[in-house]
Amino acid sequence: MILGTAATMGAVWALRRLAHLGIVRGLRAPRVPHAGGQHGFGLSPDRVQEVRIPASGGKQLVGWLVLPPTAVATPVPAVLVMHGWGSNATMMGPVVPPLHAAGFAVLLLDARCHGHSDDETFTSMPRFAEDIASGLNWLRQQPEIAARQIALLGHSVGAAAALLHAAHHHDVRAVVSLSAFAHPTEVMRRFMAEKRVPHTVLGWYVLRHVQRVIGVSFDDIAPLKTLAAVRCPTLLVHGIHDRTVPVGDAHRLLTASCLARLLLVEGDHDLREALGPHAHALVAFLQDAFESTTPR
Repeated sequence: MILGTAATMGAVWALRRLAHLGIVRGLRAPRVPHAGGQHGFGLSPDRVQEVRIPASGGKQLVGWLVLPPTAVATPVPAVLVMHGWGSNATMMGPVVPPLHAAGFAVLLLDARCHGHSDDETFTSMPRFAEDIASGLNWLRQQPEIAARQIALLGHSVGAAAALLHAAHHHDVRAVVSLSAFAHPTEVMRRFMAEKRVPHTVLGWYVLRHVQRVIGVSFDDIAPLKTLAAVRCPTLLVHGIHDRTVPVGDAHRLLTASCLARLLLVEGDHDLREALGPHAHALVAFLQDAFESTTPR
């Protein structure tokens, strides 16, 4: 009897372990190679510096710091840029030239498990937010940076992580959110539907297990909730042809905060090509946030 019970418990443990490994492996973000490195930002290479930044758990992040010429004479405002799931820092390169031309420093990070940064057993939106915090801590120690004039710009999961950070740490002047989703549960369900994972059979278990692994519920980190707690101006940018995150998510997010504004652009989820015609609006939003002396 005892042996039979032990064997059953062992089999259950083995099945749960296999399920855990399968879920983590199935959701693991691919490492996309960097295209061009510092030469992919459209600037002279002497303006771009590759940096190493300490992260949580003794890990290390790789990033690129772009400084404008004015940083030699006086500290300048800075924008920390975080890519999305399965992307990397250099894929956010199109945002650099207009920010650099406006006189802002730019720090582009590879999140853990992405680009050249260290690996982890798993990554998640909260870990993206931890990496943002590590990048901000490093930025504030740089003599060229005006430590109290830093903004965040993130794409997709990176945007959700920027909102998560800003909701709990009121230490940035503005957030630019590109293609953010409203709720991670909806993202997961769309992903599983594409992979033909039946929700009634397996999907509910995957959702519950992922939340257990990352240590937080999706409801607590959903942008619909975190944006309401962000105290700085937020610019929501969304492509009207986005098939990964429907534009309806942007409209739902807009209702969550009186400090948010929405910019719809002719583009899909990627937005790299679509942002060009709207660079002036993005820069003007950040300049206004940096120059403001009163809370919004």
